[in-house]
Amino acid sequence: MKHVIHTLNKAFDHRVRLGVMAVLMANDVVSFNDLKETLELTDGNLASHVAALEKAGYVQVSKQFVGKKPNTTYTASADGKTAFQEHLAALEKLLRG
Repeated sequence: MKHVIHTLNKAFDHRVRLGVMAVLMANDVVSFNDLKETLELTDGNLASHVAALEKAGYVQVSKQFVGKKPNTTYTASADGKTAFQEHLAALEKLLRG
């Protein structure tokens, strides 16, 4: 039988990725700046972690311009929502022993 610790998703090991997914689960769409301010991150730190989540297929990125300013927004994908819920369920199982 697989121990519950092995059911945790490595994509969410880092606290920044955990935070990004938590914010995206609570909101349909979040802008880069809102996510950066909410999690108190630098541009580069946020960008690298979001890129990892995007590569895993857990986050969808939308880039557009509002006037002349770039506007990047993020959404949790269906796969991302499922994976994060499974990760949280594994954490809860660990907590309950």
